[in-house]
Amino acid sequence: MTLSRRHVLAGGLAAGTIATTTAVASAAPATSLLVATGPIRDSPFALGIASGDPTPSGVVLWTRLALEPLAEDGKGGMPSRAVAVQWEVATDEGMGRPVARGTAVARPEDAHAVHVEVEGLRPGREYWYRFRVDGHLSPVGRTRTAPARHELPSSLAMSFASCAHFEAGYFTAYRHLADDQPDLVLHLGDYQYEGKGNPTAVRTHAGTETVTLGGYRLRHAQYKTDPDLQTAHAVAPWLVVWDDHEVDNNWAAGIPENERADQWNDTPERFLARRANAFRAYYENMPLRRSSIPDGPDMRIYRRMQWGQLANFHMLDTRQYRDDQACGDGWDTNCAEASDPSRTLTGDAQEAWLRDGFSRSRARWDFLGQQVFFAQRDGKVEPELLHASNDSWDGYTGSRDRVTQAWVDAGVRNPVVLTGDVHKHWAADLKADYADPDSAVVGTELVTTSITSGGDGNGAWSDPIMAWNPHLKFSGNQRGYVRTTVTPTSMRADFRSLDRVTTRGSAVRTQASFELADGQRGLQRVG
Repeated sequence: MTLSRRHVLAGGLAAGTIATTTAVASAAPATSLLVATGPIRDSPFALGIASGDPTPSGVVLWTRLALEPLAEDGKGGMPSRAVAVQWEVATDEGMGRPVARGTAVARPEDAHAVHVEVEGLRPGREYWYRFRVDGHLSPVGRTRTAPARHELPSSLAMSFASCAHFEAGYFTAYRHLADDQPDLVLHLGDYQYEGKGNPTAVRTHAGTETVTLGGYRLRHAQYKTDPDLQTAHAVAPWLVVWDDHEVDNNWAAGIPENERADQWNDTPERFLARRANAFRAYYENMPLRRSSIPDGPDMRIYRRMQWGQLANFHMLDTRQYRDDQACGDGWDTNCAEASDPSRTLTGDAQEAWLRDGFSRSRARWDFLGQQVFFAQRDGKVEPELLHASNDSWDGYTGSRDRVTQAWVDAGVRNPVVLTGDVHKHWAADLKADYADPDSAVVGTELVTTSITSGGDGNGAWSDPIMAWNPHLKFSGNQRGYVRTTVTPTSMRADFRSLDRVTTRGSAVRTQASFELADGQRGLQRVG
């Protein structure tokens, strides 16, 4: 089969109205199209399919071809040539009523990943999609466009998750998340972990610690082979942001966790090269738009998505632009540097972008999809001394104060911070002044536990930190995710928990539920 560039970019024909598209398959500068000769003899869809970043008129469709997902070079056992990938979108799960169809190119320099930006779809609609290569069909995925910008939809089913460590357990929580049939999924970071394989783990990472492009590609591929993760990707569009483990534990801007030479962390230049490898592999493996194509060690993932007049999602990057952690990366008592008002977690440009988004919002609900604990969390090793994590917003109190004041000044109707990272469920009221117990409640934080990180946990556990942090309303130390239902008048959050992740197939239960009423501050427990 010989492919002309005109054929590839024009796409194919379909019955009915054909949506216009932009096919994006490159995280690097485009090269001349190679001639594809000889069929792909086995199915190349071992890594599944995904969709993401929906708009009222379209969505991103993603797949990455691999014949041998755990090939050591990270190239998935694919031939060193471009491959034509046909895609189609339909209004029925049986794919009998197609509305868009075309052809993208999977190139070897991009690990044979494709990103198709479909346009011309109808707002607020459910669609199904699939890919085809040389007669091999991918699974069928379900996706959804966002409502029209002027529309106030009656409800949104949104779930969010974080921290899926392959070695710590099985991804059963992703399967339960998919069973809930959400309209939208947010992943708030630590999608994969960078550490080398541990032969005594529940299941073992392939390869060494990820530092090279091939290493990051291999690690993403290993995670993508998990059937429960594939199911969760195929059930709904995702909005994704990274945290630290997609690159290196506790990294901050151009600064690694430590300076070990075997991790490419010994010089700023080598760490930025490592970061560039991680970013490129992240783009190749996520359903992101071309606005997120990395430029070396730089990649913009902070962005805003509107769900009609019901919700705005402000997706943040709290790693790439932050100042280095104060007083070390961990917990510290009365770290004066942490309260320096000039310090930033978001960087000036992202903070201005967020402030502008608040001022323009007319939505019922404004969600900040982000990575690290937002509310004050005082560990109280000594009375009257603040003991806090400097990797969280507690290590950047000036930055937290400015962001909080920005939504207060803008009159944001219902601000809700969605958080991952800490491997425990939390629910919190956000305060204007945490030092004053009578200070006004100005927002809400919902924190999801991990998918697997931390192992099985303890369902009977209660964090003693709750006693001296009255704004913290709930904590839970098992694995799972958070399921929400958002309506014009209320929001319900169900903290979903599994008893075990070190064995497959554990049942899920709702450990606690909370509601927020439109226009009112403060969480109300309902279950």
